[in-house]
Amino acid sequence: MQKIIYLFILVFSLVTTSVFAQKNFMILKLTYGEVEIELYPDKAPNHVKRFKELADSGKYDGVVFHRVIDGFMAQTGDVKFGNSTNSEFNLSLAGTGGSDLPNLKSEFTDIAHTRGILSAARSADPDSANSQFFICFESAPHLDRQYSAFGKVVKGMEFIDMIKKGDPNSGSVPNPDKIISLKSK
Repeated sequence: MQKIIYLFILVFSLVTTSVFAQKNFMILKLTYGEVEIELYPDKAPNHVKRFKELADSGKYDGVVFHRVIDGFMAQTGDVKFGNSTNSEFNLSLAGTGGSDLPNLKSEFTDIAHTRGILSAARSADPDSANSQFFICFESAPHLDRQYSAFGKVVKGMEFIDMIKKGDPNSGSVPNPDKIISLKSK
């Protein structure tokens, strides 16, 4: 009887671990292909929660990559002015908006801003992150412990590399690529 109980506990823990692990993966669909992202709720729980909430409610679908600097990063996530399917879409304002939710307090971590890292975009105020995020093309150590890193591309980084690059100085993209969809795996 004890062996059956131990076996049940083992199987239950393996199943629940697998279920919870799957909930921390996202699929980002781009014109070029699918990108798999692993989230780090143990490092930046509030940023992960917000990201998943906006993604799973479809808020990121149609949002443009409004600032893309070759060799540095691709920024997106302005669900107010950057959503190309929304009546408020305004490419010249993309990057200045967010969601209707309150801003997040910073969650600086020991995660290095290396190739593929997702991090929260913000203004000069460390507690101003809302919906925008960026994905690093290369290492950017000057961002470490200054921005809230909360995930990493684990598959499909070659599709991130294909995102249209913007002006070398400002990163502004005149005819930007957009997120087709972003959902939990």
